[in-house]
Amino acid sequence: MKILMHMCCGPCSCYPLKKLRAEGFEPTGFFFNPNIHPYQEWRKRLGAARDFAEKVQMDLQVVNHYGLREFLTKTAAVVEGIDGEDTVKFSDGYHNRCKICYAWRLGETAKFAAENNFEVFTSTLFYSIHQNHDLMKKIAENFAKSFGVKFFYEDFRAGWQEGIDISLELGLYRQNYCGCIFSEEERFSKDLKKIRKALKAKS
Repeated sequence: MKILMHMCCGPCSCYPLKKLRAEGFEPTGFFFNPNIHPYQEWRKRLGAARDFAEKVQMDLQVVNHYGLREFLTKTAAVVEGIDGEDTVKFSDGYHNRCKICYAWRLGETAKFAAENNFEVFTSTLFYSIHQNHDLMKKIAENFAKSFGVKFFYEDFRAGWQEGIDISLELGLYRQNYCGCIFSEEERFSKDLKKIRKALKAKS
């Protein structure tokens, strides 16, 4: 059975692809990641996705658009919360800024699936040990209903190390931060880490 698999990157796709094929699915990769910045990083991850697809003989669909401006527009309401985490103000309260990213990518995946005769979709986001799986699952299920397709959930985190090993064997480019400019700052800024440490100490 064919399934549309949203891909964050090449390395994150290694274990999910193996697991899905073992379960009788034949995934088609879908690269839509306007959250990745800066431009050169986006190009590297797109290149790694294409490299991976070629090496494992998987069809790949690409939305070849770098979305910095759209991303900044969508996250313009981001504020620094009292807990030191970036939050976004919605009508029903405050949520992590990552909710915007999850909804944007999973929504476009569900839409693409519906428009291109895929009955089912999933995402390699569910391979990450760093993401909010409950929130992502809820968002994906809502979009599945909206677009009239099915969402396939599996907790791919069980294969975290195996996926890393496969990516190293394939010689794929491996990134060292989530993707957006905020996560890049969080990964490398010592000043930001000091500020957040101080905020936590006060709470």
